[in-house]
Amino acid sequence: MSQIDFEAILAAENSFSELQVLDENGQVVNKDLLPDLSDDQLTELMSQMVWSRTLDTQATKLNRQGRLGFYAPTAGEEASQLASNYAMKADDFLLPGYRDVPQLLRHGLTLTQSFLWSRGHAAGNHYPAELQALPPQIIIGAQYVQAAGIALGIKKNKSGQVAYVYTGDGGTSQGDFYEGVNFAGAFKAPAIFVVQNNGFAISVPRKKQTAAPTLAQKAAAAGIPGVQVDGMDALAVYSVMKAAREYTAAGNGPVLIETLTYRYGPHTLSGDDPKRYRTKELDDLWKKRDPLTRMRAYLTAKDLWSEDKENAVVEQAKEEIKQAIAEADATPKQKVSSFLENTFEVQPQNIQQQVADFKTKEAANNG
Repeated sequence: MSQIDFEAILAAENSFSELQVLDENGQVVNKDLLPDLSDDQLTELMSQMVWSRTLDTQATKLNRQGRLGFYAPTAGEEASQLASNYAMKADDFLLPGYRDVPQLLRHGLTLTQSFLWSRGHAAGNHYPAELQALPPQIIIGAQYVQAAGIALGIKKNKSGQVAYVYTGDGGTSQGDFYEGVNFAGAFKAPAIFVVQNNGFAISVPRKKQTAAPTLAQKAAAAGIPGVQVDGMDALAVYSVMKAAREYTAAGNGPVLIETLTYRYGPHTLSGDDPKRYRTKELDDLWKKRDPLTRMRAYLTAKDLWSEDKENAVVEQAKEEIKQAIAEADATPKQKVSSFLENTFEVQPQNIQQQVADFKTKEAANNG
Protein backbone atom coordinates (compact mmCIF):
# COMPACT_ATOMS: atom_id res chain seq x y z
CA MET A 1 0.00 0.00 0.00
CA SER A 2 1.52 3.35 -1.04
CA GLN A 3 2.19 5.95 1.63
CA ILE A 4 0.96 9.52 1.34
CA ASP A 5 2.40 12.19 3.64
CA PHE A 6 -0.79 14.09 4.43
CA GLU A 7 0.96 16.21 7.06
CA ALA A 8 3.39 17.50 4.44
CA ILE A 9 0.49 18.29 2.13
CA LEU A 10 -1.23 20.23 4.91
CA ALA A 11 1.96 22.10 5.77
CA ALA A 12 2.46 23.20 2.16
CA GLU A 13 -1.11 24.43 1.79
CA ASN A 14 -1.03 26.27 5.11
CA SER A 15 2.05 28.35 4.32
CA PHE A 16 0.42 31.76 4.53
CA SER A 17 2.46 34.63 5.94
CA GLU A 18 1.03 37.85 7.38
CA LEU A 19 2.02 40.86 5.25
CA GLN A 20 3.09 43.96 7.14
CA VAL A 21 4.60 47.40 6.44
CA LEU A 22 4.57 49.14 9.85
CA ASP A 23 5.43 47.42 13.11
CA GLU A 24 3.77 48.27 16.42
CA ASN A 25 6.04 51.29 16.84
CA GLY A 26 5.26 52.76 13.45
CA GLN A 27 8.60 51.71 11.93
CA VAL A 28 8.76 50.51 8.32
CA VAL A 29 9.70 46.83 8.23
CA ASN A 30 8.88 46.08 4.58
CA LYS A 31 9.88 48.79 2.10
CA ASP A 32 8.83 46.63 -0.85
CA LEU A 33 5.20 46.84 0.28
CA LEU A 34 5.32 50.55 1.22
CA PRO A 35 2.53 52.24 -0.80
CA ASP A 36 3.15 55.21 -3.07
CA LEU A 37 0.92 57.65 -1.20
CA SER A 38 1.53 61.40 -1.19
CA ASP A 39 1.86 63.33 2.06
CA ASP A 40 -1.66 64.68 1.60
CA GLN A 41 -3.04 61.17 1.05
CA LEU A 42 -1.30 59.84 4.14
CA THR A 43 -2.72 62.69 6.19
CA GLU A 44 -6.20 62.14 4.74
CA LEU A 45 -6.11 58.43 5.56
CA MET A 46 -5.06 59.16 9.13
CA SER A 47 -7.80 61.79 9.43
CA GLN A 48 -10.39 59.26 8.29
CA MET A 49 -9.25 56.76 10.92
CA VAL A 50 -9.29 59.35 13.72
CA TRP A 51 -12.71 60.52 12.55
CA SER A 52 -13.98 56.93 12.65
CA ARG A 53 -12.60 56.34 16.17
CA THR A 54 -14.40 59.49 17.30
CA LEU A 55 -17.62 58.33 15.65
CA ASP A 56 -17.35 55.03 17.51
CA THR A 57 -16.99 56.82 20.85
CA GLN A 58 -19.86 59.22 20.18
CA ALA A 59 -22.15 56.57 18.67
CA THR A 60 -21.68 54.43 21.77
CA LYS A 61 -22.75 57.36 23.94
CA LEU A 62 -25.77 58.04 21.72
CA ASN A 63 -26.78 54.40 21.93
CA ARG A 64 -26.56 54.43 25.71
CA GLN A 65 -28.73 57.56 25.72
CA GLY A 66 -31.38 55.76 23.67
CA ARG A 67 -30.81 58.02 20.64
CA LEU A 68 -29.45 55.24 18.39
CA GLY A 69 -30.70 51.73 17.85
CA PHE A 70 -28.46 48.93 16.61
CA TYR A 71 -24.74 49.68 16.75
CA ALA A 72 -21.68 47.46 16.17
CA PRO A 73 -18.48 49.02 17.58
CA THR A 74 -15.58 49.57 15.18
CA ALA A 75 -12.72 50.80 17.39
CA GLY A 76 -9.58 48.82 16.56
CA GLU A 77 -10.65 48.03 13.00
CA GLU A 78 -9.99 51.45 11.45
CA ALA A 79 -7.03 50.29 9.34
CA SER A 80 -8.85 47.19 8.12
CA GLN A 81 -11.94 49.18 7.18
CA LEU A 82 -10.77 52.57 5.98
CA ALA A 83 -7.38 51.76 4.46
CA SER A 84 -9.00 49.03 2.35
CA ASN A 85 -11.79 51.38 1.28
CA TYR A 86 -9.25 54.13 0.50
CA ALA A 87 -7.71 51.89 -2.18
CA MET A 88 -10.99 51.62 -4.09
CA LYS A 89 -12.62 53.96 -6.61
CA ALA A 90 -15.80 55.97 -6.16
CA ASP A 91 -17.74 53.92 -8.72
CA ASP A 92 -16.69 50.54 -7.30
CA PHE A 93 -19.60 48.70 -5.69
CA LEU A 94 -19.47 48.33 -1.90
CA LEU A 95 -21.29 45.56 -0.03
CA PRO A 96 -20.81 46.12 3.71
CA GLY A 97 -21.65 44.08 6.76
CA TYR A 98 -23.32 45.72 9.73
CA ARG A 99 -19.96 46.75 11.25
CA ASP A 100 -18.87 48.46 8.04
CA VAL A 101 -20.70 51.78 8.27
CA PRO A 102 -17.37 53.74 8.23
CA GLN A 103 -16.64 52.52 4.69
CA LEU A 104 -20.17 53.43 3.60
CA LEU A 105 -19.76 56.94 4.96
CA ARG A 106 -16.53 57.41 3.00
CA HIS A 107 -18.16 55.93 -0.09
CA GLY A 108 -20.92 58.55 -0.05
CA LEU A 109 -23.58 57.70 2.55
CA THR A 110 -24.59 60.64 4.74
CA LEU A 111 -24.09 60.41 8.47
CA THR A 112 -27.73 61.28 9.02
CA GLN A 113 -28.79 58.29 6.93
CA SER A 114 -26.50 56.00 8.87
CA PHE A 115 -28.17 57.11 12.10
CA LEU A 116 -31.62 56.55 10.58
CA TRP A 117 -30.54 53.08 9.47
CA SER A 118 -29.44 52.36 13.04
CA ARG A 119 -32.92 53.33 14.22
CA GLY A 120 -34.61 51.10 11.64
CA HIS A 121 -36.01 54.04 9.70
CA ALA A 122 -36.79 53.32 6.04
CA ALA A 123 -35.16 56.61 5.00
CA GLY A 124 -31.82 55.16 6.08
CA ASN A 125 -32.02 52.76 3.13
CA HIS A 126 -33.02 55.25 0.42
CA TYR A 127 -29.73 55.47 -1.46
CA PRO A 128 -29.27 57.81 -4.43
CA ALA A 129 -28.57 56.09 -7.75
CA GLU A 130 -25.00 57.38 -7.83
CA LEU A 131 -24.11 55.69 -4.53
CA GLN A 132 -22.71 52.34 -5.62
CA ALA A 133 -23.50 50.38 -2.47
CA LEU A 134 -26.06 48.26 -0.68
CA PRO A 135 -27.21 48.94 2.89
CA PRO A 136 -25.30 47.10 5.65
CA GLN A 137 -26.18 43.41 5.61
CA ILE A 138 -27.50 41.98 8.86
CA ILE A 139 -27.62 38.34 7.70
CA ILE A 140 -24.14 36.93 8.33
CA GLY A 141 -22.32 36.27 5.06
CA ALA A 142 -25.28 36.96 2.76
CA GLN A 143 -23.46 39.89 1.16
CA TYR A 144 -20.90 37.46 -0.31
CA VAL A 145 -23.52 35.91 -2.58
CA GLN A 146 -24.77 39.37 -3.53
CA ALA A 147 -21.21 40.48 -4.31
CA ALA A 148 -20.71 37.56 -6.67
CA GLY A 149 -23.87 38.47 -8.58
CA ILE A 150 -23.03 42.16 -8.77
CA ALA A 151 -19.47 41.37 -9.86
CA LEU A 152 -20.79 39.14 -12.63
CA GLY A 153 -23.07 41.98 -13.76
CA ILE A 154 -20.08 44.32 -13.80
CA LYS A 155 -18.17 41.85 -15.95
CA LYS A 156 -21.04 41.53 -18.41
CA ASN A 157 -21.39 45.32 -18.62
CA LYS A 158 -17.62 45.75 -19.07
CA SER A 159 -17.78 48.83 -16.86
CA GLY A 160 -14.33 48.41 -15.32
CA GLN A 161 -15.73 48.54 -11.80
CA VAL A 162 -14.97 46.14 -8.97
CA ALA A 163 -17.34 44.81 -6.30
CA TYR A 164 -15.83 44.67 -2.82
CA VAL A 165 -17.42 43.05 0.18
CA TYR A 166 -16.72 42.62 3.89
CA THR A 167 -17.52 40.00 6.48
CA GLY A 168 -16.01 38.87 9.77
CA ASP A 169 -14.28 35.61 10.64
CA GLY A 170 -17.64 34.13 11.64
CA GLY A 171 -18.96 34.87 8.17
CA THR A 172 -16.54 32.35 6.67
CA SER A 173 -18.37 29.58 8.53
CA GLN A 174 -21.56 30.29 6.59
CA GLY A 175 -22.63 28.57 3.40
CA ASP A 176 -23.13 31.93 1.65
CA PHE A 177 -19.42 32.62 2.01
CA TYR A 178 -18.43 29.50 0.09
CA GLU A 179 -21.16 29.93 -2.52
CA GLY A 180 -20.20 33.53 -3.22
CA VAL A 181 -16.47 32.90 -3.45
CA ASN A 182 -16.91 29.78 -5.56
CA PHE A 183 -19.38 31.40 -7.98
CA ALA A 184 -17.21 34.50 -8.48
CA GLY A 185 -14.13 32.34 -8.92
CA ALA A 186 -15.80 30.10 -11.50
CA PHE A 187 -16.84 33.08 -13.62
CA LYS A 188 -13.73 35.19 -12.95
CA ALA A 189 -15.97 37.98 -11.74
CA PRO A 190 -14.25 41.20 -10.53
CA ALA A 191 -14.78 40.87 -6.78
CA ILE A 192 -12.61 41.43 -3.72
CA PHE A 193 -13.69 39.43 -0.68
CA VAL A 194 -12.44 40.94 2.58
CA VAL A 195 -12.55 38.84 5.75
CA GLN A 196 -11.96 40.95 8.85
CA ASN A 197 -10.69 38.38 11.31
CA ASN A 198 -11.10 39.93 14.75
CA GLY A 199 -10.75 36.58 16.46
CA PHE A 200 -14.32 36.09 17.61
CA ALA A 201 -17.72 35.50 16.00
CA ILE A 202 -19.59 37.25 18.80
CA SER A 203 -18.14 35.06 21.60
CA VAL A 204 -16.94 32.05 19.58
CA PRO A 205 -13.14 31.98 19.08
CA ARG A 206 -12.00 31.55 15.49
CA LYS A 207 -10.28 28.23 16.28
CA LYS A 208 -13.64 26.75 17.31
CA GLN A 209 -15.23 27.74 14.01
CA THR A 210 -12.84 26.07 11.61
CA ALA A 211 -9.84 23.75 11.54
CA ALA A 212 -8.16 25.90 8.89
CA PRO A 213 -5.06 27.60 10.36
CA THR A 214 -5.84 30.72 8.29
CA LEU A 215 -8.95 32.05 6.64
CA ALA A 216 -6.99 33.27 3.62
CA GLN A 217 -6.34 29.68 2.56
CA LYS A 218 -10.07 29.10 2.07
CA ALA A 219 -9.60 30.91 -1.23
CA ALA A 220 -7.70 27.91 -2.59
CA ALA A 221 -10.85 25.77 -2.78
CA ALA A 222 -12.37 28.35 -5.14
CA GLY A 223 -9.23 28.58 -7.24
CA ILE A 224 -8.55 32.22 -6.38
CA PRO A 225 -5.65 33.96 -4.60
CA GLY A 226 -5.83 34.38 -0.83
CA VAL A 227 -3.73 36.89 1.11
CA GLN A 228 -3.31 37.44 4.84
CA VAL A 229 -2.39 40.95 6.01
CA ASP A 230 -1.84 42.72 9.32
CA GLY A 231 -5.21 44.39 9.69
CA MET A 232 -3.89 46.87 12.28
CA ASP A 233 -1.40 48.23 9.72
CA ALA A 234 -3.10 50.79 7.47
CA LEU A 235 -0.28 50.94 4.94
CA ALA A 236 -0.13 47.17 4.50
CA VAL A 237 -3.91 46.92 4.15
CA TYR A 238 -3.94 49.70 1.56
CA SER A 239 -1.13 48.13 -0.48
CA VAL A 240 -2.74 44.70 -0.54
CA MET A 241 -6.19 46.08 -1.41
CA LYS A 242 -4.82 48.30 -4.17
CA ALA A 243 -2.91 45.40 -5.70
CA ALA A 244 -6.03 43.22 -5.45
CA ARG A 245 -8.09 45.85 -7.24
CA GLU A 246 -5.59 46.11 -10.08
CA TYR A 247 -5.48 42.32 -10.38
CA THR A 248 -9.22 41.73 -10.49
CA ALA A 249 -10.02 44.80 -12.62
CA ALA A 250 -7.63 43.39 -15.23
CA GLY A 251 -9.91 40.38 -15.68
CA ASN A 252 -8.00 37.86 -13.58
CA GLY A 253 -10.89 37.02 -11.28
CA PRO A 254 -11.51 37.55 -7.54
CA VAL A 255 -9.13 37.90 -4.60
CA LEU A 256 -9.76 37.01 -0.95
CA ILE A 257 -8.03 39.12 1.71
CA GLU A 258 -7.90 38.17 5.39
CA THR A 259 -7.13 41.12 7.66
CA LEU A 260 -5.95 40.19 11.15
CA THR A 261 -7.58 42.79 13.35
CA TYR A 262 -9.43 43.25 16.65
CA ARG A 263 -12.55 44.97 17.92
CA TYR A 264 -11.92 46.63 21.26
CA GLY A 265 -15.58 46.82 22.20
CA PRO A 266 -18.38 44.24 22.30
CA HIS A 267 -19.78 42.55 19.21
CA THR A 268 -22.73 44.95 19.35
CA LEU A 269 -24.22 47.17 22.04
CA SER A 270 -27.25 44.88 22.25
CA GLY A 271 -26.20 42.99 25.36
CA ASP A 272 -22.87 41.37 24.44
CA ASP A 273 -20.26 41.40 27.26
CA PRO A 274 -16.74 40.67 25.89
CA LYS A 275 -15.37 40.24 29.42
CA ARG A 276 -17.13 36.87 29.50
CA TYR A 277 -15.00 35.45 26.69
CA ARG A 278 -11.94 37.72 26.36
CA THR A 279 -9.17 38.31 28.87
CA LYS A 280 -7.64 41.63 29.85
CA GLU A 281 -4.28 40.26 28.71
CA LEU A 282 -5.61 39.65 25.23
CA ASP A 283 -7.18 43.11 25.07
CA ASP A 284 -3.93 44.72 26.21
CA LEU A 285 -1.93 42.74 23.65
CA TRP A 286 -4.05 44.01 20.77
CA LYS A 287 -4.17 47.58 22.04
CA LYS A 288 -0.38 47.65 21.73
CA ARG A 289 -0.96 47.02 18.02
CA ASP A 290 -3.42 49.90 17.68
CA PRO A 291 -3.69 51.16 14.07
CA LEU A 292 -3.91 54.81 15.11
CA THR A 293 -0.81 54.54 17.30
CA ARG A 294 1.20 53.12 14.41
CA MET A 295 0.13 55.71 11.87
CA ARG A 296 0.47 58.52 14.39
CA ALA A 297 4.10 57.56 15.06
CA TYR A 298 4.87 57.11 11.36
CA LEU A 299 3.35 60.43 10.30
CA THR A 300 4.73 62.37 13.26
CA ALA A 301 8.24 61.25 12.32
CA LYS A 302 7.58 62.64 8.82
CA ASP A 303 6.28 65.95 10.27
CA LEU A 304 2.86 65.25 8.79
CA TRP A 305 0.87 64.87 12.02
CA SER A 306 0.55 66.58 15.38
CA GLU A 307 -1.65 66.64 18.44
CA ASP A 308 -3.25 69.85 17.21
CA LYS A 309 -4.17 68.27 13.87
CA GLU A 310 -5.68 65.28 15.60
CA ASN A 311 -7.68 67.42 18.03
CA ALA A 312 -9.03 69.42 15.09
CA VAL A 313 -10.25 66.22 13.40
CA VAL A 314 -11.88 65.05 16.64
CA GLU A 315 -13.70 68.35 17.16
CA GLN A 316 -14.87 68.44 13.55
CA ALA A 317 -16.19 64.89 13.87
CA LYS A 318 -18.07 65.74 17.06
CA GLU A 319 -19.70 68.74 15.41
CA GLU A 320 -20.73 66.73 12.33
CA ILE A 321 -22.16 64.00 14.56
CA LYS A 322 -24.10 66.58 16.58
CA GLN A 323 -25.63 68.03 13.41
CA ALA A 324 -26.44 64.62 11.95
CA ILE A 325 -28.21 63.34 15.05
CA ALA A 326 -30.25 66.55 15.13
CA GLU A 327 -31.26 65.96 11.50
CA ALA A 328 -32.19 62.38 12.32
CA ASP A 329 -34.30 63.61 15.25
CA ALA A 330 -36.10 66.03 12.92
CA THR A 331 -36.94 63.34 10.36
CA PRO A 332 -40.68 62.56 10.36
CA LYS A 333 -41.51 59.47 12.39
CA GLN A 334 -42.56 56.32 10.57
CA LYS A 335 -46.22 55.31 10.36
CA VAL A 336 -47.87 51.90 10.46
CA SER A 337 -49.56 52.70 7.14
CA SER A 338 -46.15 53.29 5.59
CA PHE A 339 -44.87 49.93 6.86
CA LEU A 340 -47.76 48.20 5.10
CA GLU A 341 -47.28 50.21 1.90
CA ASN A 342 -43.57 49.43 1.85
CA THR A 343 -44.17 45.71 2.39
CA PHE A 344 -46.50 45.11 -0.55
CA GLU A 345 -45.78 46.23 -4.10
CA VAL A 346 -49.32 45.14 -5.03
CA GLN A 347 -51.57 45.37 -2.00
CA PRO A 348 -54.28 42.73 -1.57
CA GLN A 349 -57.72 43.99 -0.65
CA ASN A 350 -57.41 43.35 3.08
CA ILE A 351 -54.11 45.28 3.23
CA GLN A 352 -55.63 48.16 1.29
CA GLN A 353 -58.35 48.37 3.91
CA GLN A 354 -55.84 48.26 6.77
CA VAL A 355 -53.78 51.04 5.16
CA ALA A 356 -56.89 53.18 4.81
CA ASP A 357 -57.91 52.53 8.42
CA PHE A 358 -54.47 53.37 9.79
CA LYS A 359 -54.27 56.56 7.71
CA THR A 360 -57.61 57.66 9.16
CA LYS A 361 -56.36 57.04 12.71
CA GLU A 362 -53.02 58.71 11.99
CA ALA A 363 -54.74 61.79 10.57
CA ALA A 364 -56.97 61.99 13.63
CA ASN A 365 -53.99 61.71 15.98
CA ASN A 366 -52.12 64.45 14.12
CA GLY A 367 -55.19 66.66 14.18
